[in-house]
Amino acid sequence: MKYLCLAYEQEAQLDALSASDWDALRRETLDYVDELRDSGRLVAAHALQSVRTASTVRVREGKPWVTDGPFAETKETLGGFFLIEAKDLDEAIRIATRWPSARLGSIEVRPIEETLRVESRYGGLA
Repeated sequence: MKYLCLAYEQEAQLDALSASDWDALRRETLDYVDELRDSGRLVAAHALQSVRTASTVRVREGKPWVTDGPFAETKETLGGFFLIEAKDLDEAIRIATRWPSARLGSIEVRPIEETLRVESRYGGLA
């Protein structure tokens, strides 16, 4: 089963890292990406540019509304994602706990819907 892991981080916290600390975190992350790829668990992984480069798009009454930045003001913002293959949620969570930036932020783990449900978007899940 596929799981999307969303990596949330505080840009200011990462920007405050010394060059050597940033290099160590970066190297550790790239090594873990290689490990996941070599094991066949990694489908894709990408970092995102700063939240300051984001645009939020909405369409209301047929008209597009575009605003700069994210929809909500929060300290942690989406910094990247990795899409993995795991046998179940427990394995996906174990993989996410080893993602290096989880020590500084958080990783949201969500199962992928392979097809859009017929009965309703979330199938009555509460």
